Amino acid sequence: MQARVPIDVDPDTGVWMTDGLPMLYVPRHFFVNNHAAIEQALGREAYARQLYGAGHASAYTWCDAEAVTHGKQGLDVFSHYLDRLSSRGWGLFDFIEVDPERAHARIRLRHSSMVLGQPEAKGLLCYMFAGWFAGAMDWVNRERRPVLRAVCEESACQAQGHAHCTFTVTLQK
Repeated sequence: MQARVPIDVDPDTGVWMTDGLPMLYVPRHFFVNNHAAIEQALGREAYARQLYGAGHASAYTWCDAEAVTHGKQGLDVFSHYLDRLSSRGWGLFDFIEVDPERAHARIRLRHSSMVLGQPEAKGLLCYMFAGWFAGAMDWVNRERRPVLRAVCEESACQAQGHAHCTFTVTLQK
């Protein structure tokens, strides 16, 4: 697979940009080692809560920017999000099923960077993505009245022996 994400480097600052958004390019082990160290220091549950909120906000902001940049709307933006994540080394993401009218989706992740970067680890390792998918679904439903709010959780992980990781997005109760 060839990289499908355009990268522009500012010659004066060295800042990498894709679609007008500043980017960082780091080795997987660098990111995963930092992730694991913070998880160990805070505990998985506390760290997961922090990542969820930050990831939700970041995905929502990303969807907003990409919709404008590419002239996309609704579910096409969420699909574009999964495609871009897949093109950037996080793993290969796709919808198993999706119904934005119910703020529902099941997302498959194959070759997760979190699993590949921690070959000895077990359990639900990819929880950091959950807030991302809830944020993207909330962006899709942002103009609905009443506004739907989504929640997401990793419901299966390849590190547990499953064929792939699965995330389930549901309507917040």
